[in-house]
Amino acid sequence: MKIDSTPRQKRYLIGIDEAGRGPLAGPVSVGAFAISSPAILRKFRGVRESKQLTPAQREEWFEIIHAAAQDPESGVLYAVSFAHSETIDAQGLTKAIYGAINRCLKKLEQLDPDCRHAEIRLDGLLSASDRYADQRTIIGGDESEPVIALASICAKVLRDRRMIAAGRDFPGYGFEIHKGYGTKAHYTAIRKLGITPIHRRRFLTKFV
Repeated sequence: MKIDSTPRQKRYLIGIDEAGRGPLAGPVSVGAFAISSPAILRKFRGVRESKQLTPAQREEWFEIIHAAAQDPESGVLYAVSFAHSETIDAQGLTKAIYGAINRCLKKLEQLDPDCRHAEIRLDGLLSASDRYADQRTIIGGDESEPVIALASICAKVLRDRRMIAAGRDFPGYGFEIHKGYGTKAHYTAIRKLGITPIHRRRFLTKFV
């Protein structure tokens, strides 16, 4: 009797969410979290979407995600892509996010080609390229779908880290505190110090 030794294709489930849609400065980030079996979600029981967690809790969850992804036997993958301010200004926010989504999915495919045929769940009004046939957009998906909540944590944590670094690169703006959002202190800093290269000029027409 001949035994079929051909590896079976894994059926991944991928969640996708974005962070940083509304800020005046910094990139928008897209996170993608993939599992090769729904049973893997038991390892992440109790997870909530990023906005319901404190910064410390998000970091703790991200470290769990990152550690799992380092184990080739875990069935866990993640990827994050950024669309920077110049891309947002040139293309508009919706197109910039769409591009970041597809770059994320290509990163996952590079990690495991079976991701090409995954079931994809996206939060809100997000969508991926038509080349991904099995995709579904879920309103409020970051609250109802753990794979999307885990993707939101990846997107938020890595974006926040970039904005903390921006606070060092551009002192006086408070990027490390408000992460680029339009707080009163942020507007005051813009009036005093001007616009930086990481500001979204589309969002600051009265200053340009």
